Amino acid sequence: MQSVGSSNSSAKPRFSMFRISGPGLMVLVTAFVVAVIFAANQNDVVGWVVAIIALFWLVLATFVVVSIQRAAKKAGAKLTEAQNAFNTAAGRAPSPTAANHGGTSVVYERSEADEVRDLKLDHSFKIVQVQVRVVEEERAKGAAANQDTIHRALETIEITATNARGMMKSSGGSGEPVSGTIID
Repeated sequence: MQSVGSSNSSAKPRFSMFRISGPGLMVLVTAFVVAVIFAANQNDVVGWVVAIIALFWLVLATFVVVSIQRAAKKAGAKLTEAQNAFNTAAGRAPSPTAANHGGTSVVYERSEADEVRDLKLDHSFKIVQVQVRVVEEERAKGAAANQDTIHRALETIEITATNARGMMKSSGGSGEPVSGTIID
């Protein structure tokens, strides 16, 4: 499952000044260079005024581009922070880009197989609960209890528990079934 607003690549997008505003800045740089060349060749006041105006527009455009880039980075950080807060409130892990900002990263993402396994385990536990209730009802009857029903219920609990243990995975993440010694 993918979070809202997250992307598949974990690489942080890089914004280049020339990629965002390259054509506009190149026009201003060209106008400035041409104005300086004409002003130097003609050596008149009007040429230098045009060069100063072109320089002003070039500086202004550069300032606007840098300001927009900074604002975009801050907005991106705020969006990531809000997304992580939403994911945490919804009980999901923060987005993978949170590690870049000192947050928590996703180590293991649940697969559809995990969901199916958990559903099967839940069903197994429900079966055990039903069979325990059957045993308790039969035991409550006292001497009139049907021992065959109690035996079948206990056998069902044993089979279900064995199957459920086979579905569980070890904590090492190797995918192997849980193994160990049962201590009574």
